[in-house]
Amino acid sequence: MSAEDNWSPRSQAARALGWIDQNTRAVTPPIHTASTFLRDPDNQYRSGYSYARDSNPTYDQAEALLCELEGGAGAMLFASGMAAAGAVFLNLRPGDHVLAPRVMYWGLRRWLAEFAVPWGLQVDFINMGDLTALAAAVRPGQTRLIWLETPANPLWGISDIAAIAELAHGAGAVLAVDSTVATPVLSQPLKLGADIVMHSATKYLNGHSDMVGGALITARKDEYWQGVAGNRHDGGAILGAFEAWLLLRGMRTLYPRVEAACRNALAVAEHFQGHAEVAQVLYPGLPDAPDHALAARQMRGGFGGMLSLRLKRGEGQAVAVAAKVELWSRATSLGGVESLIEHRASAEGPGTPVPADLLRLSCGIEAAEDLIADLESALRSG
Repeated sequence: MSAEDNWSPRSQAARALGWIDQNTRAVTPPIHTASTFLRDPDNQYRSGYSYARDSNPTYDQAEALLCELEGGAGAMLFASGMAAAGAVFLNLRPGDHVLAPRVMYWGLRRWLAEFAVPWGLQVDFINMGDLTALAAAVRPGQTRLIWLETPANPLWGISDIAAIAELAHGAGAVLAVDSTVATPVLSQPLKLGADIVMHSATKYLNGHSDMVGGALITARKDEYWQGVAGNRHDGGAILGAFEAWLLLRGMRTLYPRVEAACRNALAVAEHFQGHAEVAQVLYPGLPDAPDHALAARQMRGGFGGMLSLRLKRGEGQAVAVAAKVELWSRATSLGGVESLIEHRASAEGPGTPVPADLLRLSCGIEAAEDLIADLESALRSG
């Protein structure tokens, strides 16, 4: 056993598993931009690399680190979070039944409704917090996949991964969890019974808003996982070499960034709870949040860097406040070092389940007092 095997996850991330390039002894990995690789004289590929559509050596260290942080048996990088999620669903067949959350990332919810259902999947959107309703919606022998997102964007509800894993496996279904917001710093769904974990690597894993990518990590390299791998290979939704390098660079600071974002989110949530202009603060780290006890049991070290504010004077006030902030950036996405604010209903458009009075906040690593002061100023003038 090497010394690296005894490192904590925080140290594994900071040192990117301690891998050193053997050719140069560089402490940061090289970027391999080759699209194809030399065969051996007998036409074998003993290097393990043949064609860069899914065997780029720049992937190796990032995928290995994801396996280490999530406690998985295998990992794959994709061109985006949507590509990663799509590969899981496209491993199903027309007629298969899927359960997904009513509140979830809007882009994937729309894809399920507008592509997966016409393609032939039977999809039911369920309140994942109601285990009785969820159990009643499961169709033994037909439900093949349950998809969770926890915390769920943008209301930040928490789903009970262990309980839902038991339901899924009892019906012969796979449980996949979008853990983008929790990150492996705060939650490890595979250890709670999930089969697959998905991340939009664009967000916290990269953390610098300078690449787009997705990742899947599996508990077992089973038949389902091999099918997902085939979808990546055949569909070609792969990550570029430079993007893979940026992802690995970002993951080296994952722990301090997530910890800072959690501290800031909690400070913002506590400050605006009961505020004269705020009707509701949505954050699972508040003791009176409906899912606080479950979040405290299922997450560790914090409750995430995301929260939402519902404003008392409605949509007009929410839009005005977003227009008046100076430190917060008005932008889509989340998980970067910069704090972002968004009127989410406008971003999602017609049919969104998001309340029109809601502002979604992604806390970065700035000073909490500055973030609070900026929102206070915008509320006074909005």
